[in-house]
Amino acid sequence: MYTVVPLLILFVLSSVTAIVFVLANRLLGPQEMAPSKLEPFECGIEVYGPVRQPLHVRFYLVALLFVLFDVESVFFFPWAVILDDLGLVAGVEMLAFLLFLVGALAYAWKKGALEWD
Repeated sequence: MYTVVPLLILFVLSSVTAIVFVLANRLLGPQEMAPSKLEPFECGIEVYGPVRQPLHVRFYLVALLFVLFDVESVFFFPWAVILDDLGLVAGVEMLAFLLFLVGALAYAWKKGALEWD
């Protein structure tokens, strides 16, 4: 019971904060969008030709690999904080996890997923 109370407080405070920010934006923000705000904008360059151009599959591969390794690296921090409490078994498990990530990176590199021609 007592371990749920801080989580409940955090949930309520974050929900109230989100609701307050959304309501403040609605009340204090501009009511009408300027025509210039409704135009497509990218890098200050006027759009010419078809706007929807297909991207090369390598872009998606690099983006997917970035997200994969970025999310996986988030798991290192909580593990490192409580490493002393976990013992040798957790260290070996994290080493196996790290070797798996390095192997996946080596495989992607070998297959040419990181090459940008």
